[in-house]
Amino acid sequence: MQQFSLTTGRKLLLSAILATGLGLGAVSSGADTTTPPAPPGLMAAPMAAGLPELTGLIKANSPAVVSISVDGKADGMGAMPDGFDELPEELQQFFRQLPRGPRGGGRAPQAFGSGFIISSDGYVVTNAHVVDDAKTVTVRLTDKRELEAEIVGSDKLSDVALLKVKADNLPTVQLGDSDKLDVGQWVVAIGAPFGLDHTATQGIVSALSRSLPTETYVPFIQTDAAVNPGNSGGPLFNLQGQVIGVNSQIYSRSGGYMGVSFAIPINVVKNVTDQLKTSGQVSRGWLGVEIQNVEPKLAQSLSLPQTKGALVASVLPSSPADKAGIQAGDVITGFNNLIVESANTLPLLVGNTAIGKSVPVEVWRAGKAVTVNATIEKLPSKEGTTLAESKATKGALGVAVAELTQQERDKNSALKEQGVAVREVQADSPAAEAGIEVGDIILSVDNTAIKDSATLREIINKASADKPLAVLILRDDRTRFVAVTIKK
Repeated sequence: MQQFSLTTGRKLLLSAILATGLGLGAVSSGADTTTPPAPPGLMAAPMAAGLPELTGLIKANSPAVVSISVDGKADGMGAMPDGFDELPEELQQFFRQLPRGPRGGGRAPQAFGSGFIISSDGYVVTNAHVVDDAKTVTVRLTDKRELEAEIVGSDKLSDVALLKVKADNLPTVQLGDSDKLDVGQWVVAIGAPFGLDHTATQGIVSALSRSLPTETYVPFIQTDAAVNPGNSGGPLFNLQGQVIGVNSQIYSRSGGYMGVSFAIPINVVKNVTDQLKTSGQVSRGWLGVEIQNVEPKLAQSLSLPQTKGALVASVLPSSPADKAGIQAGDVITGFNNLIVESANTLPLLVGNTAIGKSVPVEVWRAGKAVTVNATIEKLPSKEGTTLAESKATKGALGVAVAELTQQERDKNSALKEQGVAVREVQADSPAAEAGIEVGDIILSVDNTAIKDSATLREIINKASADKPLAVLILRDDRTRFVAVTIKK
């Protein structure tokens, strides 16, 4: 089973790493080789025989790339990975000889990563997961100086951390604009994979705005530049020598590089580091909705012209969305005059909106477009709710449903005036095909609140044959829509 692994990863398929090597990532000879002019003061990469000449770019920027070692972590790349003892002796010997990072403290660090200097007075950017739970953080420069760093702030939701070392006149990188990236652009990564300082690899931008199965507010840049454990926190450059991303994660079955890596866009990093530098923490905007992607059958049931937008599954009471009049069943298609392509797009747009700002929100409701204004508030902490049991009576979707007691309704604001509990799902029924499960709470059907089993039965009996119904359910304290097609 494939999984996402942090580039300081817990497990490595060591033989696979040897097979793939630590060199250049795969590139496409058919990529666009046009090189825009470099901004003043930058070393751009000229083209040689149709391919970029990278030596000048790497020499100009390597002095501002640092290696980071961390002492005090419970685990990390300082220790040998799982399965090490089962490898052949020659492989074990190879990995024992790899550098484990700076050793000036008298004992080997427990983890290491990369970073880059963004100001001459010592501010350094890296990944939050590199410095999590650190007792001490040491930054190693190209001139072999090792400086103890202070953690100014760390933001797990973006995986960005800001460090500060006491030094002056340090070399720096120039930050670019990640919003101007295109798929196919050449990129260069510099970092310390496996503790090998200032290793440069190259590739292209493979995709943009990737959403990963982690609780982040990041539209990741996907590249095929070789990124391995130890590259975490290192810079990703464009051919103009500007940092356009921070290497953060790899997609791997083992923890080692397999041709797919992910970087945090530098525009996200700028926003986070500015806040960390100012206050030591990051505040994000909050709308107060549970959302999901619009599947084709749901789009049909909602008479939505396109399968785009973020479908609102629930609205938190007294939230900005609630105050703005946004409703469950609305499809948010635009936010602050920007298009919402999918449910993955909206959290980033909201999170990066200034707290207290009023923004237009475009929604699709009851077959037409509506615009409301929402005043964004600060993202609060999450709270959970619980549900109890009740007796069941037969429904008409191929399910047995239960009336909820007043006590059960009082435990969850979404159940105040609606909801029936699913106690049984018949095999091969419309409900089973739609993915409804035992324990789900049916809240509404086609935006009509389900107050009891009689209401549910009445709506289902009137439903048109073979036309999907948008059924709102509550599962594991979260609401979502499913499309149910009643066959007659």
